[in-house]
Amino acid sequence: MTTEQNTVATWNTYGNHQLARKLELPELDQWNWGLPGAGPGIEVFGGLAELRVLDLGSGLGRHAAHLAARGAHVTAVDASPAQHQRAAARYPSTPGLHLVCADAVSHLRDADPYDLIYSVCSMPYLDPDRLLPVLANGLRPGGRLLFSALHTNSDGTGPSNEVAPRTEILRLPGTADDHPVDMWVLTAQLWEDLLVQHGLTLEAVTVIDSDQPDSHVSYRLYTARRPSRVPSRPRTSAPPHPHAAVGVGIIVHGPEGVLLGQHRRQTWELAGGSVEPGETFAQAAVRELREEAGIAADPDDVWVLGTLLDRVGDVVRVTVPVVITRWAGVPQQREEAIGAWRFWPLNALPGPLFVPSAQCLAAWKPELPLDHPPVHFQRYETPGRA
Repeated sequence: MTTEQNTVATWNTYGNHQLARKLELPELDQWNWGLPGAGPGIEVFGGLAELRVLDLGSGLGRHAAHLAARGAHVTAVDASPAQHQRAAARYPSTPGLHLVCADAVSHLRDADPYDLIYSVCSMPYLDPDRLLPVLANGLRPGGRLLFSALHTNSDGTGPSNEVAPRTEILRLPGTADDHPVDMWVLTAQLWEDLLVQHGLTLEAVTVIDSDQPDSHVSYRLYTARRPSRVPSRPRTSAPPHPHAAVGVGIIVHGPEGVLLGQHRRQTWELAGGSVEPGETFAQAAVRELREEAGIAADPDDVWVLGTLLDRVGDVVRVTVPVVITRWAGVPQQREEAIGAWRFWPLNALPGPLFVPSAQCLAAWKPELPLDHPPVHFQRYETPGRA
């Protein structure tokens, strides 16, 4: 089993133990981030009414229910079936609360982006290199992340300077049974570096120390934000094939948003590619959309927006953004280089975008908050076919 699978198994043991005890814990009367009576409370969230909120590692669900009672729409995710069972039994039909038993990374890959994601002491049980790339895109642009993390344990052992898990002890309540569990207990600088690396901005770090004189336990509360503008990463500077300096960027937009796939270089991209000899732009778009994403369209349903002209080094590149006005099929991975096709809401596009894709989207919808290198766009005066 992997480190995280072992962690889920340990939390299952914990959850089943608590189910057997039939201990009824009271509802939260005061929010805490790991140490009751210490540190900030619910005020750090600000207004919650009508926000889409995700609780990562929700356990019994008391924190999630606490926010739902204040008008938030809270999805509470926990990977442990036993912990999920406890929460479902306690909150079978709480307005504004949706309980999900799933791996956090898998949930974030498929869910629409959230306004707010938070975690009370649970994020350190997940590999940050696996979680943070999807978590950043799991927030809408401008959305916030708040999470508390162990900093110094009860033995006085401080955080690690290396991004690697270490063994901590989980004790079953009411017993002397100790269970080892792996956690990423990192310095504040490491957490900041990781957040920035994955496109988030750290806004504050709050120290939460125990108020007991004989206790070494200490936590940190991290407050971060996804920038309001979506970044882009440049394309390769390698010279193209002789006919490949002209390409199409294919915008497929429906009720659920715009279609993007994730390249193996981790950029998010529109379907698209080079125009082959003898093809029109519309024919190239139909072919590339079918080859890359398995979606069928007709050249007569392709609206050519215009041409984008820029250069990479000494290579002049022409990209033609097109909009597919009608199509059929469900997006699926057809090529090794790009997959994870899904529709993304326009107000929560993932990052980083491939530069030509960002340029095509900006040509289509100039009001989108996209950052990309300057490019000359020659718009067609009327919807045309080419």
